[in-house]
Amino acid sequence: MNLVTGATGLLGSHIVEQLRKRNLPVRVLVRRGSDTSWLRTQGVEFAEGDVTDPASLAPACAGVDVVYHSAARVGDWGPWEEFQRVTIDGTRNILDAAVAAGVRRFVHISSISTYGYHTRDVTVDETFDLGYQLYRWAYYSRSKVAAERIVWEAHRAQRIEVTVIRPAWIYGERDRTTIARLYQMVKTGRAKILGRGDNRLNVVYAGNIAEAAIAAAARPDCNGEAFNCSNDGEITQQQYFDLLARAIGGPPVTRHVPYRVAYCAGFVLECLGHLFRWKKPPFITRYAVWLMGRRSYFSAEKARRVLGWKPTVTYEVGVPNTVRWYEQHVLKTRS
Repeated sequence: MNLVTGATGLLGSHIVEQLRKRNLPVRVLVRRGSDTSWLRTQGVEFAEGDVTDPASLAPACAGVDVVYHSAARVGDWGPWEEFQRVTIDGTRNILDAAVAAGVRRFVHISSISTYGYHTRDVTVDETFDLGYQLYRWAYYSRSKVAAERIVWEAHRAQRIEVTVIRPAWIYGERDRTTIARLYQMVKTGRAKILGRGDNRLNVVYAGNIAEAAIAAAARPDCNGEAFNCSNDGEITQQQYFDLLARAIGGPPVTRHVPYRVAYCAGFVLECLGHLFRWKKPPFITRYAVWLMGRRSYFSAEKARRVLGWKPTVTYEVGVPNTVRWYEQHVLKTRS
């Protein structure tokens, strides 16, 4: 039995999909009131609960061989208390429940942002330390660092087998957040390239990450290992926007804005947002600017070498598929 947390989210749903394609049994931890319509097409077992509710996790973990923990407070905006409650405390709760239930392997979905915000032209691999130059309001990245350290502490204490997967910027079907914003910006001609646009993006299809996580979970030699699942090959920021514009049928993205200008604008808007306690994120944040415009690159060579990981879905296939899914399942329902 495989337990997936965060199964109603983008990556969690793709982990479920890839497990079921292999005819492996799946149990999903879902909160009461969650939209489970897609999950109900997958032949999975449901466990009602929440990573913030420790009492609900014991039955969810009973008889489980592998836990794929992808639940977290997503996005780079919101009160710190939510990141603490969901990402940090939630990880500790599900990890403790997994240990108590005798789960063999805990696959923790982390993030490349745990390395910190490298901006220079450097290639970051799994030997780099975590937490480099994380600013005060980097709540998402700070919470992911703290959660990952909890997992490594359990591994060092030999409480449970652990594998850590560090994805980059994720895209794919069932993405209802990032693609929505990009779609509107490209469609209306408001999208801009940050800097020259020749920087290599770390963007990766969710199904490809799921394949790496499942492969690592089955291998004894991947206990205690971390893997950057950070790209599906090389693609520049300009090439990514060209693909996106063609799939959307929007105008080519040709306008540019200097990286430092966008970064400073993000900082000013964050200051205003925190000062006036905005509930919605600013139009631009430093994290979003860093994701798109940085010169640093995160290597996935270890995953390719150890796991034999390669993209089943390429950018040329995945980007148009994501756009079509968004048009058919989100835009159509709104109209």
